[in-house]
Amino acid sequence: MAVFTEVTQTQANDLMQALNLGQLTALRGIEGGIENTNYFATTDKGEYVLTLFERLGFEQLPFYLHLMKHLAERGILVPNPAANKDGDILHTVCGKPAAVVNKLTGKSQLQPQAVHCAAVGEMLARMHLAGQDYNRSQPNLRGLSWWNETVPVVLPYLTPEQAALIRRELAFQNHTAASSAYAALPRGPVHADLFRDNVMFDGEQLTGFFDFYFAGVDTWLFDLAVCLNDWCIELPTGAHDAARANAMIAAYQDVRPLSGAERLLLPALLRAGALRFWISRLWDFHLPREASMLTPHDPTHFERVLRERVAQPLAL
Repeated sequence: MAVFTEVTQTQANDLMQALNLGQLTALRGIEGGIENTNYFATTDKGEYVLTLFERLGFEQLPFYLHLMKHLAERGILVPNPAANKDGDILHTVCGKPAAVVNKLTGKSQLQPQAVHCAAVGEMLARMHLAGQDYNRSQPNLRGLSWWNETVPVVLPYLTPEQAALIRRELAFQNHTAASSAYAALPRGPVHADLFRDNVMFDGEQLTGFFDFYFAGVDTWLFDLAVCLNDWCIELPTGAHDAARANAMIAAYQDVRPLSGAERLLLPALLRAGALRFWISRLWDFHLPREASMLTPHDPTHFERVLRERVAQPLAL
C-alpha cells in the first residue's frame, strides 16, 4: 500500500461521483505495503479506500474483486467493491485499473493474543467454505511456479549459506508438491497474504479481512500456514508460539476440521509459507520499484522463520 501513482483530488472526486459515493472531502495516501497505490478517500457519505493496481492487469483483477463481493454477500467480513450505474466494479484512474471499497472499522492488532488468533482461524475457515461455490478460477500467482522462476533472480544477492538453504528448500517444496498427499489437499480460493496488518479488530472483535490482491486458488492449508507464520510466532526470532497457534488451529477446526493429508503436511506447508515470503521480500528488497512512501520489508525475517520451521516442525 505505497503510492506509486499520484491521484489528484479532482480525479478521485470524479470517480466517487460516478460511483454515487458522495462528494470528496479528503484524500490521503496510505503508507505501508509494496504492491499497489492506495488512498483513504473520505466523502460526505462515508470513508472508502481507493486502490490503483500497479502490477495486476484488467484481465486478472475481476477474480479478486468478484471474490470479495462473493464473500461479502455470504457474510464474510471483507470490503465490498463499489459499482457504477452499469454494475462495473473495475474502474480506470490515471490510465490504470482501479477499485473503491468501503473502509473497514477498527485497527490492525499488531501484538495479537490467543483470542485474536482464534478469531482469525474461525473467520478463515468460514471464508474457505464460503468460497467453495465461487465460479471464477485463477492460480496463486505467487505460488510454486513463481518461486521456481524467482529464486535464480535473487540468488546473486545471497551469501553461500543462504543460497544453499533456499535451493534446498525449493527442492523440498517441489518434491512435496509432486506427492500424492499434496494432491489430496482440499483447495479453493485463498487470501494467501493474511498478515496482522491485513485484518482489522475492534478490541477483541474481528471486523474484517482486507487486501485480497494476492488471492488465488491454492490449498486451504497453505492459507492457514501463512497465518500461523505471522500471527503465531515471536517476531524478533521467528519462534513458534504454541498458545496462539493452538488457539488458531482449534478455532479453524471448529468450523472445518483438517483432513488427514492436511495434518500430515502442515509442517511442509509452514515451510512453504516461509519460503514464499522470503523469496518475495528478497525480490522487493534487492529489485525495488520507484514509489512514494515505499519501504521494503526486511527479507531476513522470513529466513529466520524458515530456519525455525525446518528445525522445529509443528506436529498436530
